[in-house]
Amino acid sequence: MRSAFIRVLLISLAFFLSSQFAAAAEQPNIVVLLGDDQGWRDFGFMGNTTIRTPHLDRLASQGTVFTQACVPHSLCRPSLATILTGLYPHQHKISGNDPPKGTDRAEMLRHVRRLPMVPRLLGEQGYVSFQSGKWWEGAPALAGFTKAMSHGDPARGGRHGDVGLVIGRQGLKPVTDFLDEAAKPAPGQSKPAPFFLWYAPMLPHQPHNPPARLLAKYQAPGKSEHVAKYEAMCEWFDETIGEMLGELDNGKLTENTLVIFLTDNGWIQDPQAAKFAPRSKRSPYDGGLRIPMILRWPGKVPVSRNESLVSSVDVAPTFYAAAGVKTPAECTGEDLVEVAKTGKSHGNVQFGETYAHDVADIDRPAASLEYRWCRTPEWKLILPQNPDMPVELFEIGKDSGEEHNVADKHPEVVARLKGQINAWWSP
Repeated sequence: MRSAFIRVLLISLAFFLSSQFAAAAEQPNIVVLLGDDQGWRDFGFMGNTTIRTPHLDRLASQGTVFTQACVPHSLCRPSLATILTGLYPHQHKISGNDPPKGTDRAEMLRHVRRLPMVPRLLGEQGYVSFQSGKWWEGAPALAGFTKAMSHGDPARGGRHGDVGLVIGRQGLKPVTDFLDEAAKPAPGQSKPAPFFLWYAPMLPHQPHNPPARLLAKYQAPGKSEHVAKYEAMCEWFDETIGEMLGELDNGKLTENTLVIFLTDNGWIQDPQAAKFAPRSKRSPYDGGLRIPMILRWPGKVPVSRNESLVSSVDVAPTFYAAAGVKTPAECTGEDLVEVAKTGKSHGNVQFGETYAHDVADIDRPAASLEYRWCRTPEWKLILPQNPDMPVELFEIGKDSGEEHNVADKHPEVVARLKGQINAWWSP
């Protein structure tokens, strides 16, 4: 009897261990490719016939393109925090780029320490990780990165990526070095660990100083030099994406790597000055909130164009599902792999919030809240925090440019969507 019990126990243990090893073997590498200050229309795969983006177009042809994706806040630091936590700004409390006047920047890092951060949770499942490019949150190790370009010390220069910001503009060697190292098993291990790679170059972000060979392609009589420089920057960024994807191909990593491309917020280039135009970055309009998103995972994600209303809050849950990590309870986003397979999201609604550039209260995002908004396939409602400003309702299915406020004509829609916004978050 005892020997039979032991045999059953050993068989059960062997099955458990084999299933655990199988799960580990199936863990994909994960690569984030992040554009910085780039309009959702400014890609060939999104219909642009002027700006050349052949490498991103190729990536789009190999996976699912989410054509109606968005970010919940049209400002970089809060947007990056959402990607890395799967939380809305009012949840992660990283609502602006800079602290209250006179406050030490390090005070804002307490939220990074308490938040469920993607590299930290993946690291608990055996992932190694590398940060390059844009990074606001102090030393990348605080978020769980095992290796990084940025040092995260504002006193040594730079508040949002310091030395890491040269990636892309000055080549990809730090990234390729990491990939070469990640391809080798660690001492005592039989196979390489899965990796998480954060590639967030400050491209096409200002300064708009593209190589002369690229700028010449976009210059034309009567065309704004500001617009030409921005467009050339978009192609420069695409070239670095091509090099990055080539490294995955050369290392035979493509088949077992989940790649996601998205941007941190939108951008419309002002033709008269080196700045963004109104109703784009830092605004509650689609020019600042709508983004392109591509998901590629060979054999797992179909080649398709998907109009589901997905959001960057869905990115972290997607990584957790792919890696076999339990999604934190506070993350309400969806697994984009499943959305890609089924062709639709559960709620098919987007929510978001816009705050002032500078944080008013580190622990109370509502102190600097400017707008809350909700978007469905047919409608978009924008609720200003200032009671003297008008509520705006756009029939987004017919008015994609958000030009005609029809709030007065459809009070029942305003009431319904306002109720949804308040149920999502009421400050």
